[in-house]
Amino acid sequence: MTHTPRLCLLSTAITACLPSLSQAGEGGFIEDTTATLTARTYYFSRDFSDIVGPNRQSKAEEWAQGFILNVKSGYTPGTVGFGVDAIGLLGIKLDSSPDRVNTGLLPTRESGKAADDYSRLGVAAKVRVSKTELKVGELQPNLPVLTFSDIRLLPPSYQGVSLISNEFAGLTLQAGHLNSTSLRNEAGDDKMLAMLGHLPQRGATSDAFNYAGGDYAFNSARRSLSAWYGQLEDIYQQRFLGFKHSEPLGAWTLGANLGFFDSSEDGKGLLGDIDNQALFALLSARHGGHTFYVGYQAMFGDTAFPRVFANITPLGNEVPTFEFASADERSWQLRYDYDFAAMGVPGLVAGVRYIRGDNVDVQATNRSGPRYEGKDWERDLDIGYVVQSGSLKGLGVRVRNVVARSNYRSDIDENRLILSYTWNLL
Repeated sequence: MTHTPRLCLLSTAITACLPSLSQAGEGGFIEDTTATLTARTYYFSRDFSDIVGPNRQSKAEEWAQGFILNVKSGYTPGTVGFGVDAIGLLGIKLDSSPDRVNTGLLPTRESGKAADDYSRLGVAAKVRVSKTELKVGELQPNLPVLTFSDIRLLPPSYQGVSLISNEFAGLTLQAGHLNSTSLRNEAGDDKMLAMLGHLPQRGATSDAFNYAGGDYAFNSARRSLSAWYGQLEDIYQQRFLGFKHSEPLGAWTLGANLGFFDSSEDGKGLLGDIDNQALFALLSARHGGHTFYVGYQAMFGDTAFPRVFANITPLGNEVPTFEFASADERSWQLRYDYDFAAMGVPGLVAGVRYIRGDNVDVQATNRSGPRYEGKDWERDLDIGYVVQSGSLKGLGVRVRNVVARSNYRSDIDENRLILSYTWNLL
């Protein structure tokens, strides 16, 4: 794996990589340019209170400081407009030790110690014709078959080409080809590998993820239909159908998020046969500051749900720690969120959720071992606040506490503390 040099001054590094930015002063290239710098302090602690499987590390706990610089230019004038986007990432170790590594915040060196720092600079060229945009370079797609997973210190990215078209009202079409990835705690590029359920499949990698699909919003954007295809070449292919709906009903707003995935092996089948169908439904009801959810999720077929490592998915019952996506698993979710703006405290939100799963075919999930029924559950508590005024306006604080238990994988007690602040530079 290759590594980029450390970014000592992120804004200087970005400017150096965009020489044309200061030379193109017309047609919105400069006028429409935006630049933001986000500082993110992240504490992550995960206790494995009952070790199951080959991992004998009892705790992962690290604290790190991250900086995320995003620069997006406008377009040059004319029928065909040209522009450039850039992202600069810098992660700095604040606290770690060899017996507490692998939180996903920092790279772990061959010595077993976390890196003191890591950095990355990525650039994408873009071309726009009418309402269609082509990008080549550093990409961060957010798709049902490849969800943007900014869940640690720094966000992951991919390298390749993407096409987005909004030529028809309400319809967004996308397609793309990705040939490498930079993971959430790595600076370099590498091939992509898959996960089946909660298990990374490190024995097979791919240098091609292809996707195509679209979303159609109608009925004043209160309803939407989605159809997508994703292919991690020679490992798996996946199809997705989705439906979302929001319906005002007096003082209430009712919502529904329904989805179905169908996955199978692809090409050379480097992971062998893959057979998974995933069905989920997440229903909601909002009244004032209260939002209530109930969710159901079911896995069918002979294997667990496949995804690109280490991404989250839009599955209705996927939560921060457990995915409830093992072979044959059935799971239910109850969730409650409250927005304290309804009580005159804007910026303060809190939520609690509980998910229970059973019917897991443990042998099929692990692809080894005895066959028995697996069960798991998870309880999450989240509290967040964004300062609304004063010298600290925009400062965000988020606390998450998780308890997750299982009879076929490691039990986990987890705590996260995230501080974030974003400056608008342009």
